[in-house]
Amino acid sequence: MTGTVRSSAELDIRRRRAHFRSWHRGTREMDLILGRFADLELSRLTLQELDQFEALLEVADTELFKWVTGEKPVLPAYDTPLFARIAKGSRAQQD
Repeated sequence: MTGTVRSSAELDIRRRRAHFRSWHRGTREMDLILGRFADLELSRLTLQELDQFEALLEVADTELFKWVTGEKPVLPAYDTPLFARIAKGSRAQQD
């Protein structure tokens, strides 16, 4: 079980791949953070945002988790409004 509540059938191949990768990270915490974001937002991302999201999918879970939790500052190349939405959404999930 992945945890996803959404089918990716209506997504184009690029977004389907990103959706799958969001739910199959390697750590359950990042599966939940990125997977839930993908479920809710992936179909609405602009091409620029999709580029940014795919770049985040390349970051190691341990590093990305530290950025999301604020334990470590986000590297400037990844410090985008899209990342801020992901981080804000993950904090809302914790509340």
